[in-house]
Amino acid sequence: MILVLAGTAEGREMVAGLCARGYQVAAATLTAYGAELAGAAGAAANINGPLSEDGLSALLQGSHFTALVDCTHPFAANITEMAKQVCARHGLPYYRCARPAAELPVSPLIKRVDGWAGAVNAVASPVFNNIFLAIGTRHLPEFVHSPDLQGKRLIARVLSETDSIAFCRSLGLTPRDIIALQGPCGRELNAALYRYYKADIVVTKDSGTAGGMEEKVSAALELGLPVIVINRPREEAGMSKAEILAALKKTMGTVLIV
Repeated sequence: MILVLAGTAEGREMVAGLCARGYQVAAATLTAYGAELAGAAGAAANINGPLSEDGLSALLQGSHFTALVDCTHPFAANITEMAKQVCARHGLPYYRCARPAAELPVSPLIKRVDGWAGAVNAVASPVFNNIFLAIGTRHLPEFVHSPDLQGKRLIARVLSETDSIAFCRSLGLTPRDIIALQGPCGRELNAALYRYYKADIVVTKDSGTAGGMEEKVSAALELGLPVIVINRPREEAGMSKAEILAALKKTMGTVLIV
């Protein structure tokens, strides 16, 4: 059985691709909804919830997993490094599925920054009052608690999960400033949201094409809005989905008997 660290679009595609080739697959996802989607893609088993280093090690210890495919988000650098190290200790083949970066136009309205502090500093200017945060929930506290952003309106676009909305509310964000929506979204919808919320600036992660990056940015440029793009954490080059499937076929065969 192959363990896929999923919870992303490419994770679901990897599960479906492996199942179509006769492999048995277990999927590990952060949320119950992610587990549902992985199950619908064909995963025979689902591990739902945060995975610690000890938890992953215990899962792999003495198990019948024959490989691990890491399809986590490009910004989940800690999980990727942890999974790589745990697999090395257990002698388990590890494959990192790399999400291609988005190709963005050259524009003076686009500013790339390294890290979350850089993003907070970039939107602290007095000319930006309505800040549209298309960054998920994990790093919202950096913006909400920044002394430089007090008095500004922070609009958070997050997944339409109960936990995500509850987390936003715990930070003091009001319902009028929470957009619960599963992406990716097209350019027209992104533009409509920017207009409706009267955004002065957009902040997003370099989540690649699969994360709807081009559509977010093109919609902002269409409206003349500046965009802050948070660069990905640096990591070693991974493999495409096709390359991983080919590598598994070469080492394990088309159908894996468990």
